[in-house]
Amino acid sequence: MKSISEMFPSPFVRFVLSGGIAAGVNVLSRAALSTITSYSAAIVIAYIFGMTTAYGLMKLFVFEESGSRQEAEYLRFGLVNVVAFAPVWVVSVGLATRLFPCAGFGVHSQAVARVIGVLNPVATSYF
Repeated sequence: MKSISEMFPSPFVRFVLSGGIAAGVNVLSRAALSTITSYSAAIVIAYIFGMTTAYGLMKLFVFEESGSRQEAEYLRFGLVNVVAFAPVWVVSVGLATRLFPCAGFGVHSQAVARVIGVLNPVATSYF
């Protein structure tokens, strides 16, 4: 059986695939969490779930060994994601609570807003 690196030799492709899975965890966990907490709080918690999933997948399939302790790597990964969280939250909440209601868009508006928000930092996070 081929390894992931053999099937997808491009690190960017492995990054996008790993990020896509993590984004799915993020979006689906937000939907589940919204049944027990506010939309805004669910976004924060789901982001942590997605970020942790992304870290694990990226460590396995994308990033080269750094020689650093895993805690230090996760902290650095987390710091990058904290910076990326602001636009994710602003886009998700802004679309769901401001733009979509003004435009009369109501069909799964929170889910659509969340997907757009999560996709927002894909390219910038890679670099």
